[in-house]
Amino acid sequence: MYPLSAKAVELFLDGMKIVSLAKGAILFKEGAISSKIYFLEKGAVRALYYKEDKEITFWFGFEGEMIMTLHSYIANKPGYETIELLEESLLYEMDLNYLQDLYKENIELANWGRKMAEEEFLKAEKRFLSQQFQTAREKYESLQMQYPRITERVQLGYIASYLGINQVTLSRIRSDLRNS
Repeated sequence: MYPLSAKAVELFLDGMKIVSLAKGAILFKEGAISSKIYFLEKGAVRALYYKEDKEITFWFGFEGEMIMTLHSYIANKPGYETIELLEESLLYEMDLNYLQDLYKENIELANWGRKMAEEEFLKAEKRFLSQQFQTAREKYESLQMQYPRITERVQLGYIASYLGINQVTLSRIRSDLRNS
C-alpha cells in the first residue's frame, strides 16, 4: 500500500498485540465509540447494520484486511455498524490513540495512514456503485471473483443480505450459474 522503512515498521508493530477470538465475537458494537483497530491474520468478519428488525450485511473481511469503524477512526464518534467474527480468528489489535500518535511523529506512517484511508474510501465507493448499478447476478459474480471461497466460509443468508436479495433468489442465481 505504501512503502515503510524498517524503523517505521518496528514502531508500528510495537503498538500491536495478538488476540485470538471465537466465532461470534463482536469487535465493534453499533452506537459505541471504538478505541481499537484490528488487522485480520486469520478468520472472517462481517459488518452489519440493524434496520428495524432486520440485519443488513454490507461488508465482509478476510485475511489481510484491516477492521475498524470509520466514524471512530476519523471523527471519534460512535459507529453505526456492528462487526462480528464469522470464524475463530487471529487478529492484531492496536489502540487508535497509539496509531494517531504515530501519525504525528512519523511522516511515513502518516502517509501510510492517509493511503490506507484512501483505499478504504475507494472500496466503499466500489461497493456503493455495485449496489446501485449491478444486477443481483452481477453482484454475486463480482463477490465470487473477489472472494472465491466465500460460500464455504460465510452463511448464504449473510451473502444474500449483502447482495440485497433473499436466499431463494440467491439459490436461483447459484443454480443458474452452475447450469450455464
